[in-house]
Parts: sequence; C-alpha cells; structure tokens
Amino acid sequence: MAIKRMDHVSIVVGDLEAATAYFVELGMEVEGSMPIDAEWAGRVVGIEGMRSEITMLRTPDGNGKIELTRYRTPEAAVPEPGPAQPNVMGMRTVMFAVDDIEDTVERLRRHGGELVGEIADFEDVFRLCYMSGPEGVIVALAQELG
Repeated sequence: MAIKRMDHVSIVVGDLEAATAYFVELGMEVEGSMPIDAEWAGRVVGIEGMRSEITMLRTPDGNGKIELTRYRTPEAAVPEPGPAQPNVMGMRTVMFAVDDIEDTVERLRRHGGELVGEIADFEDVFRLCYMSGPEGVIVALAQELG
C-alpha cells in the first residue's frame, strides 16, 4: 500500500492567533500548539535555521486536520501582488461541510472572513460558497440540501 491516510493540510500564516480563532469559530478544535525550532525541522523543509510556531486543529469528527504555521525565522514570504485568486494553479481552497451555511458565514465575518462571490445552490444537492479568511486562505463551505 502506498499511503495509509491523508494526515493534514498545512497553511502558513502571519497572525497565528487570528487564524486559529477563525478556524475555531468554524468549528475546528485545537489539538495543540508548540514552537518548532529544532535542527531536524530545518532539514525537512529545506530552510537552515528555521524557527516557527504551529497550532494543530482537527475537525469535530477527528478525521480532518489543519496545521497552521507561523514562521519566525525566516519570516513567511508574501506572494506578489497579493493573495491568489481561486483560479490560480495550485491548492487554493479547503472545503468544509457545514450544517448552516448562512450562520457559518456570519460567524466567520466576525473574524475577518469575506465572501469571495456569493452563496449559491448546486441543483438541489448543495448550498456552496467561498470565503476569504486569514492571510487570504480561501475556505469553501458546503451545506447539504434536502
């Protein structure tokens, strides 16, 4: 067998506390936080002398995880001219299934979330939207209909 499971998605952020609060408001649970400044970590990511802080979050069912990482040394690079649009190649969204999309959108707005487009229905199956969150991370939300 090639893989056992997908373990987590890592997102680099500048404001670890704000990003953590955003994902906690979404419904994720903090598993733990810690500094990462060991020599082995720099060897893994290919950045000698790397120092960072991470917060690991999990979905309520325990199956999905996100690692938020704030680099202290060197500081995280910001893409120019700013956050990428949803149609730029590479990973752009993390999708979550939610019970009530309108309520979720309103709660995330209090943490700086903004709709990228609008809330729309896919046939009679899903109500969907994209929200731009901390550091321009696009969070996709899906509410099952019917």
